[in-house]
Amino acid sequence: MSSKHWLKIAAVGISAGVINGLFGAGGGTIVVPALTCFFGVRQHKAHATAISIIFPFALISSIVYYRYGFTELSTTLKITLGGVVGSYIGSKSLSKFSAKHLRRIFGVFMILAAIRLVLS
Repeated sequence: MSSKHWLKIAAVGISAGVINGLFGAGGGTIVVPALTCFFGVRQHKAHATAISIIFPFALISSIVYYRYGFTELSTTLKITLGGVVGSYIGSKSLSKFSAKHLRRIFGVFMILAAIRLVLS
């Protein structure tokens, strides 16, 4: 791989990490579009790769948030339990959608999240 390619990958990683640290998002919102648009990764692989990337992002951010007292542990544990079940269901369901439908569903969630943020 060329150094230019590595720089692009590093820029995506840094951007996704900063967005994750600030807003708790970044894996899907930055990585999926970057992988599909700039690196030609297929939709399903982009989503799966983004999910794989989220764990180290979340781990580091969680440690920092906890140290600053920003974490509500009882709520975190309850949501984590549901999240584990939901992530299993979601990851098993990924292959059931075509790339076109996956992209549309992802886009709808992004639009809904944006509208909620703007209106709240």
